[in-house]
Amino acid sequence: QVQLVESGGGLVQPGGSLRLSCAVSGIIFSINVMGWYRQAPGKERELVASITSGGSTNYGGSVKGRFTISRNGAENTVHLQMNSLKPEDTAVYYCRAWSGTFYNYWGQGTQVTVSS
Repeated sequence: QVQLVESGGGLVQPGGSLRLSCAVSGIIFSINVMGWYRQAPGKERELVASITSGGSTNYGGSVKGRFTISRNGAENTVHLQMNSLKPEDTAVYYCRAWSGTFYNYWGQGTQVTVSS
């Protein structure tokens, strides 16, 4: 059974930093693409960042220059370093592991709240 377990969410003041991690179990091969999405109340889920097995990254426009995605391919783990956090970054952050139409897995989500 494939499981994605996120960690690292919490409450942080504006301008602060958080580091999210996601560990995937139940898959023995290197996952093609791993990434983070987020969903704020009343809004659609949106891509935050993704990274391929080859290391190519893609970022949502609102987080470029502030967030950095990285992964350990051998362990199928992915991290999201979030700096200069803003109140509008408040959302539930979801980890995703996918490869086209072959497989698509989601984590349960971790809450990130940016507030003073």
